[in-house]
Amino acid sequence: MKKNVKILLGMLVLATSLTVVGCKSSAQKENTKSEREMTEVIYTCPMHPEVEQKEPGNCPECGMALVEKKSEIEHLHEEHM
Repeated sequence: MKKNVKILLGMLVLATSLTVVGCKSSAQKENTKSEREMTEVIYTCPMHPEVEQKEPGNCPECGMALVEKKSEIEHLHEEHM
């Protein structure tokens, strides 16, 4: 009977450990994706949002300085604060 309890406890510990490790790996993958999305900066014109460039500069339509376009993640983060 004691041997069965030890085996059952061992299996429970193993299952819990695997679940925790799996959850951490999944969260790390999501963080990596978010970091990647955030490092890709796009610049856009405040008056002409269809104008997008990978470098800062001036809008070809009106000459205004381009500003960083915020990702959806950043907008959601600001709404929660």
